This record gives sequence, C-alpha cells and structure tokens, in this order.
Amino acid sequence: MTEHLDEPAWYAVRCVFRSGWPPKFARRAYEERITLWRASSFDEAFKRAKAEAREYAAAITDAPSARLRFAQAYRLEGEPGDGAEVFSLIRVSDKKPKAYLNRFFDTGRERQQGK
Repeated sequence: MTEHLDEPAWYAVRCVFRSGWPPKFARRAYEERITLWRASSFDEAFKRAKAEAREYAAAITDAPSARLRFAQAYRLEGEPGDGAEVFSLIRVSDKKPKAYLNRFFDTGRERQQGK
C-alpha cells in the first residue's frame, strides 16, 4: 500500500506473535500488540512497527517469541487522546453475536488483564 502525506499522521499497527513466554505455554500462546507510530505513510508505519516487533520478539533471550508474517495498520484521524479510536477492523460474518465473539475474541483460552 503506497500512500504519502504532506504531514505525518498517527498510525496504529497490529502485529501478531507466537509467544515464547511463559515457558508453560511456549509456542502455543499467541499475542496481538497494537503500537502507535507517527509516520508519513502506511509503508513507513509498517516498516517501523516491524523493526520494533523484531526487537520485542527477541527481548526474552531464553524464551524468544516469533513475529508472524501478519500486520494490519489503521490511520488515526487527528491526534491520539482520551477516547481516541486507535484501531478499527471490520469483518463480515454470518455468525450470531455470541458465536462471533466466542470464535474470534472470547474463546476461553485468552490470557488477559481486566474485563
């Protein structure tokens, strides 16, 4: 995707990792991260996010994670602030709401904080 702006904008980039930590779940756990980048284009935001993701994945040397070859970006409208939308993804599905959430977001196997 090639797109350049006169002024840099904020981009949220979502990367997915196969987690090496904690050892109990190594290679079976997956992590999604969304990071914010001030960039002049989607391409620049992807490049910077992927470089950071490589460093992040290697941070725990005795149990490194692996960045999967998957990333999504979202260009924010305006400056990020309280209540700002930082990522949006629309998926078409014939599943009913509860089945949709169970399939994609709340399988019961997530390790998450707060609810």
